[in-house]
Order: sequence, then structure tokens, then C-alpha cells
Amino acid sequence: MVLTDTHTHLYYETIEDKRAALMERCLNNNISRLFLPNVDLESVPLVFDLVRAFPEQCFPMLGLHPCSVKDNWEQELTAIRNSQQQNKIFAIGEIGIDLYWDKNFLTEQIAAFRQQINWAKSLKLPIVIHCRDAFNEVYEVLQQEQDEDLKGILHCFTGTLEQANKIIALGFYLGIGGVVTYKNAGLDKIIPQIDLKHIVLETDSPYLTPVPFRGKPNESSYLIYIAQKVAELHQTDVDTVARITTENSKRLFGI
Repeated sequence: MVLTDTHTHLYYETIEDKRAALMERCLNNNISRLFLPNVDLESVPLVFDLVRAFPEQCFPMLGLHPCSVKDNWEQELTAIRNSQQQNKIFAIGEIGIDLYWDKNFLTEQIAAFRQQINWAKSLKLPIVIHCRDAFNEVYEVLQQEQDEDLKGILHCFTGTLEQANKIIALGFYLGIGGVVTYKNAGLDKIIPQIDLKHIVLETDSPYLTPVPFRGKPNESSYLIYIAQKVAELHQTDVDTVARITTENSKRLFGI
């Protein structure tokens, strides 16, 4: 069995022994593929340090997180793009729109999102989308940019069945994480109605920790609990969920 964490910030742990222990726990739970999105320019070297330490398990992505989009976003994005020239990457992300914390930079977030979509298209890479309190805004951009080169993941999907179907119709996967294990989140009603061929798994560690560790820092080894919950909701076994969602990730990322 091979499980794939399509979205983890494991690189935030910079103490070598602790980082090695995190990775060991992943491997003990059959999580042997980890995709790492940076969030800003400062996090770029952290991502590549982890990739160099665990090249067989870790795969980098690059982008400018919407919460990192400020007045100087164009200069920061240029610097992030320049770092890609020395390193192989597998997606552009995480990118998107976040109106939960701050609505003041909506125009800039949309511009940065659109520019990074075009960057991904030019590289024939998928995008990994952060969308918080901004589904309509994100969906509008995706509709406008839709073509045969646009593909990716709507990371941390927590929306409605209607929203899920809209994103799937654009050819995107839904990133399902720890929220699926939360009692009142509502995903337990939606996930059984979504074919596994449209789903990938993720932790977003150290955030959104699944039950039974909710309230503590998340880690990629906890992906097993997300897989178990999805298996339960689909009335199947974890091996099946692991196989299909990992195949989905391979199809998307090309590795």
C-alpha cells in the first residue's frame, strides 16, 4: 500500500532529528509520497532542503500563497520563479484567493492567481489552489482560464456538493484532508457522493489535524486517519482508497 500526501508543509520542522522522526512515522504508515507547497519566498529554501534530505519521498511545488500577496507581490513572485530555474518542480502552488483574513488585497490576489496559472500552463504543470471564503472568485478565474493545459487540485475542499461538481467538471481533483474526520463539518455527507477517481488525499500539516489528534499539530503520518475515514464513507477498504488516490496523484503530477 502506498499513500500520497499531496499537500504538506513538513518542511516547517527544521530540526534534523525531529524532521527524520516525522518522516519515519510517515513511512511506518505507508505514506511514501509527499508533495510540498511553499507559501512565500522565505519558505522556498526550506522546501528544497527537505527535498534534498529525502529525494525519494518529497516533491517540491512553488507559488505565492494568497495570504502572502501584498503590495510587492510581483517582485516576490519573480524571485520565486527565478528559484525554479535551478530546481525541478511538480506543480505551481499553493496559489489562489483567501478572503477570510483580509479582503484589502483581492485585486492583487486575483492578478497573482491569474499570473501563476499562466506560469503553470507555460510549464505544463498542474496548479494547487488555496481557496478560503472565495469559491466564487476562484471559480470565475478558473472558468476564464480554462483550456486543455489547466489542471490541478482544489486543496482543502470543504464546500458543497454543487461546488465539488463544478470543480470536477473543470477537470480538477478535490484535496480531502483532516476536516473529513470532523463531526459537524458536513463532508461526511458529500464524500460518499463523489467518486474516488476525483479525490486526492492531503494533510496540510501542521494544520487541520484529523481526529483523533485534533487540537495538536498535524503531521503527514496522520494521513492514514484521513484515508480510513474516506474508506469508511465509501464503504471500502483503505488499500482501495490508497491505490486510487495515489494513482490520481501520479496522473496529475506525472510522478
